[in-house]
Amino acid sequence: MNVLVTGGAGFIGSNFVRFIYKERPEWNITVFDKITYAGNLSNIEDLDKKRVTLIKNDICNQEVVNKAVSKNDIVVHFAAESHNDNSLSSPLPFIKTNIIGTNTILEAVRKYEKRLHHISTDEVYGDLDFHSKIKFNETTAYNPSSPYSSTKASSDMLVRAWIRSFGIKATISNCSNNYGPFQHVEKFIPRQITEILEGRKPKIYGTGENVRDWIHAEDHSSAVLAIIEKGRIGETYLIGADGEKSNIEVVRLILNLLGKNDDSFEMVNDRPGHDKRYAIDASKLIDELGWTPKYKDFNKGLEDTIDWYIKNQKWWKRHKFQTELKYQKGA
Repeated sequence: MNVLVTGGAGFIGSNFVRFIYKERPEWNITVFDKITYAGNLSNIEDLDKKRVTLIKNDICNQEVVNKAVSKNDIVVHFAAESHNDNSLSSPLPFIKTNIIGTNTILEAVRKYEKRLHHISTDEVYGDLDFHSKIKFNETTAYNPSSPYSSTKASSDMLVRAWIRSFGIKATISNCSNNYGPFQHVEKFIPRQITEILEGRKPKIYGTGENVRDWIHAEDHSSAVLAIIEKGRIGETYLIGADGEKSNIEVVRLILNLLGKNDDSFEMVNDRPGHDKRYAIDASKLIDELGWTPKYKDFNKGLEDTIDWYIKNQKWWKRHKFQTELKYQKGA
C-alpha cells in the first residue's frame, strides 16, 4: 500500500504517520505538508526515509497534488488550519486551506480514481447544552459556530458532493478533541502544561464550564486505520472515546499531576462564540468495525502526555514565546 498523508507533519497527521509506520511496516508513506508554523519536520524526522518521504508544498497547488496523488493508492486528508482563536482573528487562511485545498485533493482523487479518507471534526455540529445527555452522531445536523468549524463543514459537504456526483471512493470521519505528543503549544492541553512548566498559572476562558470530549491521538489514528481497512465507502464515522471533561476539570487534573495546587489558575474573558459542550456517540464505529480505544482512562493518557512534554522541552520551547506573545496581543 502506498499512502499519501496530507498534513502529515502536523500534530494529528504525524501521530497517524507514526502509528501506521509501526502497525503496517509493509506500507510506504508520503507526507504532503506545507510546513507552516503548525507543521514540524522533527515530528517525523526519525522515521526511515526509505519508507517515509516528504513533499513540501501547498495542497492548493493542483499540479503538485495531482502528481502526488497519482503515485499513491489512498489519500488520508488531515491537512487543515485548525485553531479556533486564529480563525477568529484571520479567517482567510482557513477558507483557502480547508475549502480550496480540499477541492484540490478531491479533483486529484477524481482524476486518478484513488481512494480518499477525509479527516474532520465534531465542531461542525456546533455545540450541546451543558447538562444534556444528547451526543453527536452521524445524523446530527451541521451547525458550525466559528470560521474554523464552518470551513471544515464546507469541506465535508464537498466530499459528500464528490461521492454522489462523481462516484469517488471516499469515507469521512469526525473526531472529538485530540490530545497527546507533538501538539502545538497554542492548543488547550499543551498550553496549560507548558505554562505550568515555565512557572506561570494556566488560563481558562470564561467560567471553565465548557466541555470537550477528549481522545488520545493514538486512538484517533487506530480508528482512522480501521475505517480505511474496513469502513464502508461513502459512509461517515464519528470517532470518540467517552472523554467528556470540562476545561476547569482538565486544568485541575494537570495541576495535580504536576504537583501543584488545583486552584492555581487564572480566569480570563471568554472568547467569542465559544461552544459549550461537545460529545461523541461512536457506536457506529465500534459496532460496525470493532474499534476500541486504548486510552479509556483519560487520566492515564494525560499523565503520559505531560511526561512527553516534560521530556521534550526543546521541541516546544521554540514555539512557546511567539505563541504567548500572540495571546498577549489579543490574537
